[in-house]
Amino acid sequence: MENSKPNSTNVAFKWALISFVVGIVFMYLWQFMNVPQTSPIKWIGYVAFIAFLLLAQKEFRDQLGGFISFGDAFLAGFLFSVFAGILSAIFIYVYYSYLSPQVYQQVLDAQRAAMEAKNMPSDQVDQGMKIMNNYGIIITTGMVVVLTPIIGAVIALIGAAIFKKERSILDIERQA
Repeated sequence: MENSKPNSTNVAFKWALISFVVGIVFMYLWQFMNVPQTSPIKWIGYVAFIAFLLLAQKEFRDQLGGFISFGDAFLAGFLFSVFAGILSAIFIYVYYSYLSPQVYQQVLDAQRAAMEAKNMPSDQVDQGMKIMNNYGIIITTGMVVVLTPIIGAVIALIGAAIFKKERSILDIERQA
């Protein structure tokens, strides 16, 4: 029977799915609690993202017998962030377009208020709002797909440095 190496893609996708479900719960929780769009409590979602990325790296290290190279640990974390970004972008598009368009309207209202608070001319505010009305959801989903892996790569580098544990000569001798 062949002893195959665990696959980082499977671990990363599993944790991305878990993160995705938790993210959906948070989005609806914030909606039902009427949490303002600018509330700092929404940062909890980012803390969960970081925790799940690190858990993906740790699980992959555990599957490898407690030893992992920096590259393998980074790859598991980066793949997690790619999968999480794609899943999140799809959900955000569906959520704002079909499931809860009123929440997107709240986002637009918050944007308008922020622009007006900066004393921007009304024609610039109107032009910005027209762009956001027409393309805002697409821009948002595109940014999620691009920025989530970039942010995830930074966090994965830190996690890889934490979880990296190479086999020493003593470990190789014990295993033989």
